[in-house]
Amino acid sequence: MGKSDKSALGRALVKHHNHMIQESKEKGQVYYKQHKKVLESITDVNDIDAVIQQADEAVRLFSADNPTAVNTLIDLESSSSTSEILTTEQRRELQLKEEALHASSLSVPRRPAWNAKMSVEELDANERRAFLVWRRSLARLEENDSLVLTPFEKNLDIWRQLWRVVERSDLLVMVVDARDPLFYRCPDLEAYAREIDEHKRTLLLINKADLLPNPVRQKWAEYFKLHDILYVFWSAKVATAELEGKKAPVPVSSSDTDTKLYSRDELLSRLQSEAEEIVEMRTGTTEHVTVGFVGYPNVGKSSTINALVGAKRTGVTSTPGKTKHFQTLIITEKLTLCDCPGLVFPSFTSSRYEMIASGVLPIHRMTEHREAVQVVADRVPRHVIQAVYNITLPKPKPYEPENRPPLAAELLRSYCASRGYVASSGLPDETKAARQILKDYIDGKLPHYQLPPGEEEEENVEKVDERSESGGGEGRLEEVMDDLETFDMANGLLGSSKGVVPGERRKLLPPAASASASASHKHQHHKKPQRKKDRGWRVKDDGTDGTPVVRVYQKPVNAGPGPGPGPVVAT
Repeated sequence: MGKSDKSALGRALVKHHNHMIQESKEKGQVYYKQHKKVLESITDVNDIDAVIQQADEAVRLFSADNPTAVNTLIDLESSSSTSEILTTEQRRELQLKEEALHASSLSVPRRPAWNAKMSVEELDANERRAFLVWRRSLARLEENDSLVLTPFEKNLDIWRQLWRVVERSDLLVMVVDARDPLFYRCPDLEAYAREIDEHKRTLLLINKADLLPNPVRQKWAEYFKLHDILYVFWSAKVATAELEGKKAPVPVSSSDTDTKLYSRDELLSRLQSEAEEIVEMRTGTTEHVTVGFVGYPNVGKSSTINALVGAKRTGVTSTPGKTKHFQTLIITEKLTLCDCPGLVFPSFTSSRYEMIASGVLPIHRMTEHREAVQVVADRVPRHVIQAVYNITLPKPKPYEPENRPPLAAELLRSYCASRGYVASSGLPDETKAARQILKDYIDGKLPHYQLPPGEEEEENVEKVDERSESGGGEGRLEEVMDDLETFDMANGLLGSSKGVVPGERRKLLPPAASASASASHKHQHHKKPQRKKDRGWRVKDDGTDGTPVVRVYQKPVNAGPGPGPGPVVAT
């Protein structure tokens, strides 16, 4: 075999090898898309691939339902709404009315009717069609200018996991964060469970209840009993510490049965008894029960499952969405637990920044860190932030309320200065500081909690009454007038065109403000006189026909002796 034949054979082998690799890649991509698709939570449709996929799916379903349909044009001008100029209070009132009007439209997607005789393709098409109708209903709500719809789960496969868990479970446990239980509660999911089975019940598992003071826990217990809500106070952190033989941060046992933290054995017994009661009402006999766990991401579902099972069966992380598929865990011969991936339900009441601060949306995906940190600054008292981080925040100005929360910029800069966080540009690294503050807020290092509806309003009214009875407003008024007097004198605004001289102005002020004004007026005589700027170049009126005139001076040309050209008048 000659040298040329060897080179040709080598090229052929390399070509064949590359062809086989390309075929394997194509087969792998098809297999990945059809059978081994990774289940990923989608709350924001910013990726162009997700947009194209939804458009293709909508076209495919529309073509299947309307095979003879023709292309139609969309009138964008008719769909655009003209919103009038409204004040903030009017806009908020209008938003509350619209939310109450469309509360029934804010629902979780329902699984369409199915039976064992359906094929896989038919079942898949029905579920996709029902999900697309649900997405369209929410899209109409988003078009309403008076409503703000928060990010929600947009992946059909995640909702399919929820459908399976709700159908299999006898008792549905909704895990919520004790610091704001109503934020993580989804009433429509409870209604959906009753639609599937009228005997099915939902229990609120108030996780992280060890972070609540006993009086606050008592108020929430009264609220839940008043609204006939089945609840249990629980702490996965305390239960895990006891399971590992560590010292619990707070005592689990309590004399008050309404507010006590349940232990691991007590919670398992309570769940089994509630589920057995449901099964007995449905069938009359009880052999085996299934308890399903659902809820938002990062509320402690995986930690709760691990504490109840007694071993690490599900992954635990501070990043939302760790659980990808529902899991069935056998506790005893009569009790089985079913864990569902965390879902973000659609809501009207919260903003995107509140969802980031609450741990529902990942922290590392936030782009506007100051807005999310402002949520923390609004909820955590000023003195608590200073005590936890050992920092000193800037005090409010004299004309600002004493109890105003710190601004996000103030908190971030003070935190960066105390920790030495500096970016490559030489400025404070606010992004790094924001992520650490939000992590501390979610983990409970920064204590905070929400009161039941009605309790917070009463508390605010009591604080206002105390401030009005103490008479502390007069001193604040003097400080404000003093600050305004100093500002007017420094800027030459006092005693100008309004005909009010400094002495007469001080007579109208309180004694404290008048004394301060006198002191400021003395300092004004020692101010360095400012140089008056020449503004002769501005447009003026020559007094003839009212037409503005601009005088332009030409530079003299070196053309020999004689006077140079004069100014040229341009009209």
